[in-house]
Amino acid sequence: MQSFSDIRALIIDMDGVLWHGDKAQAGLVEFFQVLRERRLPFVLATNNASMTADQYVAKLASMGVTVALEEILTSGMATALYLSQRYSPQATRIFVIGGVGARQPLLDMGFTLAGLYETDMEQRADLVVSGLDRELTWDKLATAALNIRAGAEFYATNGDVTLPTERGVVPGNGATLAALQAATGVTPTIIGKPEPIIYQQALALLGVEPQYTVAIGDRLDTDILGAIYTGIRSVMVLTGISTESDIEFVDYSPTWVLPDIQAITQVLRFSVNAE
Repeated sequence: MQSFSDIRALIIDMDGVLWHGDKAQAGLVEFFQVLRERRLPFVLATNNASMTADQYVAKLASMGVTVALEEILTSGMATALYLSQRYSPQATRIFVIGGVGARQPLLDMGFTLAGLYETDMEQRADLVVSGLDRELTWDKLATAALNIRAGAEFYATNGDVTLPTERGVVPGNGATLAALQAATGVTPTIIGKPEPIIYQQALALLGVEPQYTVAIGDRLDTDILGAIYTGIRSVMVLTGISTESDIEFVDYSPTWVLPDIQAITQVLRFSVNAE
């Protein structure tokens, strides 16, 4: 195994790495204790845009882990920041498929959110943003499709087709994107992993150079591929979507493969010194 001794920061996925749904992974509290003991900065960067940073902080607190808001970066937050750098929030209307985690960051940036069937010339959206929506309806799909067909630019917080939960693997935002793409013929611009955008934003938050940063994730096609696109090393854990045998069928691979965060904890404890 390659040494962990030159790691100065971590970018950590959440679903499938830290928990399945509302069930914490074994060793979660100890994992974060070691990060604090070793003074190892981290950003929890998730493709899941269904919750806000505050909600993720509360979820971790319920599992016995304390993190700061500044240590959370969702694809919803990354999307809002990306769009605010390219469009004037005060002059841009957005129709959103997604929960509060997709909507609130856009509101915080000053964007106006369009409602269902506000599709005439004065009210229609300039942009459509799709994120994981656990209350997805035909009306939401129809409104998004109508806006896209009328010329709205199409963005996605992430393209994950599936989502690991305590009940098993369920449809993710990518399934919604597939329906909208089939209905409109328009391919969305995706902000989340494997695109490097969210990792680049996390690196900016950390203030650590890419060569000293490692991403931890459970999916080859998002977490690991995104790390490769960003030029950083990666650890794939086997508690989520991808398996070790999946590596045989792609032309890229993580730097390390470990069974779970307990194994990562042991490696960090003995190879990273507190500064």
